[in-house]
Amino acid sequence: MVSVCFYFQVHQPFRLRTDYNFFCIGKNHVYEDDKANREIIGKVAEKCYLPANRTMLKLIRKHKGRFRISYSISGVCLEQFEKYAPEVIDSFRELVSTGCVELINETYYHSLAFNFSRQEFREQVQAHKEKIRKLFAVKTTTFRNTELIYSNDVAVEIEKMGYKTILAEGANQILGWHSPNYVYQPAPCYKLNLLLKNYRLSDDLAFRFSDRNWDQWPLSADKYAEWIHKVAGNGEVINLFMDYETFGEHQWADTGIFDFLLHLPEKILAHPDFRFQTPSEVASSYQPVAKLDVPYFISWADVERDLTAWMGNSLQDSALQMAYSLETLVKKSGNANLIHTWRKLLTSDHFYYMCTKWFSDGDVHKYFNPYTSPYDAYVVYVNVLNDIKETLKQLEVLN
Repeated sequence: MVSVCFYFQVHQPFRLRTDYNFFCIGKNHVYEDDKANREIIGKVAEKCYLPANRTMLKLIRKHKGRFRISYSISGVCLEQFEKYAPEVIDSFRELVSTGCVELINETYYHSLAFNFSRQEFREQVQAHKEKIRKLFAVKTTTFRNTELIYSNDVAVEIEKMGYKTILAEGANQILGWHSPNYVYQPAPCYKLNLLLKNYRLSDDLAFRFSDRNWDQWPLSADKYAEWIHKVAGNGEVINLFMDYETFGEHQWADTGIFDFLLHLPEKILAHPDFRFQTPSEVASSYQPVAKLDVPYFISWADVERDLTAWMGNSLQDSALQMAYSLETLVKKSGNANLIHTWRKLLTSDHFYYMCTKWFSDGDVHKYFNPYTSPYDAYVVYVNVLNDIKETLKQLEVLN
C-alpha cells in the first residue's frame, strides 16, 4: 500500500500597528492592530477556514473515514480564532471528533526559538501541547517546527521530548539520490520517524494550481491522481504538506480549488493500492528505509529552502538579537501579560516582513504584509521592543 499524507499549516500572526513610531515609546503600550487582525481573521475564515473545514468534513463522511488529514494550528492563531472567530474553533473540533484528523504540535508562537533559546523553545512547545489538549482534548505525538525548520539538532531535541514523528521539507540539498516518498530516521536518533514533504506535488497545489502560464494548467483531480498513482512501486508514502490557506485564499474559490478537492480523494482511492493516513499512522505503518543526515538547517520557504527568509540581513539579525536579549529580563519580571506580549513578538512573520531578498513565492507570503517596505517593518518592531525596555525599567527589572 502507498499512503497519501495530507498536512496543513494553519497560522496567522498578531500584526503590529504600522503607526507605532518613536514618539509612542514610553507612552503607548498598545502594539497590535486589533482592527487589522480582526478583519484578516474574518476574511480568511470566510474564504478558507470555514469552507475548507466543511469540505474536509464532507469528504471524511463521504469516504467513511478513509479520507484522513492532519493540521498544525499555531497558538497565536488559535488565540485569534477564540477572540475573533470562535466558530472556526468549533469547526475544527467537529473535524477532530471524527477520529480522522491528527493535530500536530509546534511552537505556540510560531517562532524561531530553537535557533536562539532552547529553553524558550521547550516552553513554547509545551504551551502549544497544553493548548491543543485544552481546546480539543487530544494528545499530540507528531511535531513540526515553525515553517518546517529542521536539522539533526532539532530531531535530537524532539526525540528527547518524547515525540514519535517529525515533519520536514524534502529539500534536494539533503535528499541527494533519496526519494521523499519513504519514511526515514534522523541520523542521530534511534526512535524518531522523519516524514519529508514531496515539494513538487505539494507546490503544484499550493503555488501552481491557478497559474495559467503553467504547462499543466488546468489541473484536474483525475490528472493529479494519475501523478500520485505513478509513485506506486517507487515509494511508500506521498507527503503533501502546504498552508491551509491554499484552499480559498491563496487559490480563490473561483479557480476551482474546492471542486478539485471534492473529487480528489475518490480519484486517489480508485486505485486499490492507495490510502490516506495521518503522519502518526504513516510512522506506525512503515519502517524507516535509511538514516538521513541533515547537519544544517532547512525549511520549506522559498526556492532556497533555508533560513534566509527570516534571518541573514542586517535588519533581521538586529531585530532577532534585540528580541531574544530581553528573554531573561522579561521572564524575571514575572508579569504574565508582558511575557505573553514579548513572546508574540517572536513570531517568525515579523522577521519575514524584514526580508529584502527576492523570492519566487513571495506574493503568497506577502499577501497580508502590512508594511510598504522591510525597513518600515524593522522600525516599528524596534520601537515596540524599546517600549518593552521602558516597561522593564518601570518594573525595576532593567537598570
